[in-house]
Amino acid sequence: MNRLSACLKRILVAAILMFAVVYVGDYILFRYRVAKSREPYGVVRIRRYYAVTTKNGKPEYYFDPPTDQTCVRSLFGHFGYPPCWYLMRHTTQEVKM
Repeated sequence: MNRLSACLKRILVAAILMFAVVYVGDYILFRYRVAKSREPYGVVRIRRYYAVTTKNGKPEYYFDPPTDQTCVRSLFGHFGYPPCWYLMRHTTQEVKM
């Protein structure tokens, strides 16, 4: 039992360290692209709609016109912008109210 918990702790620590290394590497590469003006930002057209539940329990939908949203070309989001690969897969966004 003691060996199993020690092994699981090592695996968890290794996974956290690997994630940290990948995130820091992604951040450094993104900062390099920003410094060298190698197009670190992208734009994706997003369609947003609002789902409002009425008194009788049925939803009503209100659609916004499509808008362009800035994203970063990296594995993770940086500076408050989501990654472009994620936005390209989620071009329609629902806001529940």
